[in-house]
Amino acid sequence: MSDNNSPDQTDGDEFWIFGYGSLIWKPPPHFDRRIPGWVTGYVRRFWQDHRGTPTSPGRVVTLITRAYWSSLTDHHATAPQRVWGVAYRIRPERVAEVKEYLDIREINGYTIHYTPFYPSSSAAPIRTLVYIGTPDNDQFVGPQDPQALAEHILRSRGPSGPNRDYLLELERALDELSPGESGDEHVTDLSNRLRALMESGGGNVVAVGAAADDTPIDGILRSPFPVVVDGVVGPGGTEERLAVSEKQQQQQQQQQQQQKHHFNRATSVDEQEETEKTS
Repeated sequence: MSDNNSPDQTDGDEFWIFGYGSLIWKPPPHFDRRIPGWVTGYVRRFWQDHRGTPTSPGRVVTLITRAYWSSLTDHHATAPQRVWGVAYRIRPERVAEVKEYLDIREINGYTIHYTPFYPSSSAAPIRTLVYIGTPDNDQFVGPQDPQALAEHILRSRGPSGPNRDYLLELERALDELSPGESGDEHVTDLSNRLRALMESGGGNVVAVGAAADDTPIDGILRSPFPVVVDGVVGPGGTEERLAVSEKQQQQQQQQQQQQKHHFNRATSVDEQEETEKTS
């Protein structure tokens, strides 16, 4: 199912990449085709550290072989046979550039594998490259209590934004691929738990709407972290209503200033995510 020694070209003279997480809504550069579909033999789980800060690492999805997953005790005891996602075909003259970009974006626990991808159009399977955080990597977390995981995702954030945005965006992106069949019950259950926490004010912070500047409004503070999109540094992301003590606020601000000084050396959102995790 996976072969780390396979050549770069994934389907004849074409180079295809399978995205099952953020690649679905945040595609690689220089693709000329995007096809929804699925792979089999895997289970998608939020069992990989890859987002957040060193003191509060976030969670992202990885793929686990179904055979290995079946040997574990998972609180989500079932999983769909199909792992839906998107395959991207990269323009031939840009393959080396895109591979370098993805190696930076997916480094820190993820390794290269190859697997057949089945287009939803019923076309012939395509051999695709896929990045997977296998159970033997240091960032692999393994089975977790869903409620504790949802609380952890709610609390975690990094310079590219709150960890909860990743979860909710993944749920939305999956549901849009093929409504009624492309959803993932693991992702949906975590999203429902997250929304319930946000509505109840759990996890120390409650997400609210974005403000136009950095001015505190009715107790809402804008994050001082910069966000880099396509190489352009912009203001911080979603505001948070901080339900913490004055001392905790001071400690948080000191940590943020230290992290901001370090993160500004990164040149992309993905490099920032890796810098914050590996520092």
